[in-house]
Amino acid sequence: MKNLVFLTGAGISAESGIKTFRDSNGLWEEYDVMEVASIEGWHKNPKLVLSFYNQRRRQLAACQPNRAHQILAELEDQYRVHIVTQNVDDLHERAGSRHVLHLHGELTKACSTENPNEVLDIGYKDLNWGDLCSKGKQLRPFIVWFGEMVPALEEAIEIVSRADLLCIIGTSLNVYPAAGLYRYAPAKAPIWLIDPAPADSLPR
Repeated sequence: MKNLVFLTGAGISAESGIKTFRDSNGLWEEYDVMEVASIEGWHKNPKLVLSFYNQRRRQLAACQPNRAHQILAELEDQYRVHIVTQNVDDLHERAGSRHVLHLHGELTKACSTENPNEVLDIGYKDLNWGDLCSKGKQLRPFIVWFGEMVPALEEAIEIVSRADLLCIIGTSLNVYPAAGLYRYAPAKAPIWLIDPAPADSLPR
C-alpha cells in the first residue's frame, strides 16, 4: 500500500470560510502579526492575543470541512495517508482523516505557560485571562508563534522522508521551516503542487 503524504496550508481551508493570512483581505491586514502571533506579542498584551484566538475559535465552530478535506480522508480507503498541516483548525479531523500532524499547534487546545507539555482540549470555548493550568499558571493558546521552536518538525521530517508521493496543497511555501519540508522527500517520490496560483517551481 502506497504512502501518500500531504502538506497542507491555509488555502485548503479557505473554501470552508477560514480566512487566510496572506491573501487580500486576510487576517494580516486586520492585525499586526507581531501583536497576535508572536511570543513577544503574548508577553506584551496577552489579553489581546486571547481575544484574537477566541474570535478564530468561534469562527472555526461555524465552519465545516470542504470537499478537499473530505477527499483526503477518503483516500485512506486505498492508501496510507499522512497529513502534515500548517493549519491550526480541526477540519481535517472533522472530515475523517486519522493521521494529522499539526506543525503550528491546534486552535481547539490550550497549554500551560509553565509547562507546554500540559495540553488541554478546550473545544470551541473561549480561553480567558485567569484560566489556569493544574499548577495555577495561566493557560495560553496551544499555538506555535513566531519566535518559538516548532516541536513537531522532526516528526514531520520523518513522515515526509517515507513518502511514495508528496502533495502540497494550499500553502504559499513562505513560512519556514514548514516551507522546506518537501526537500526531505525521497528522490524517487513525485511532488505535486496544488494551488490556484502555483509557483513555476518549488523554492530551492
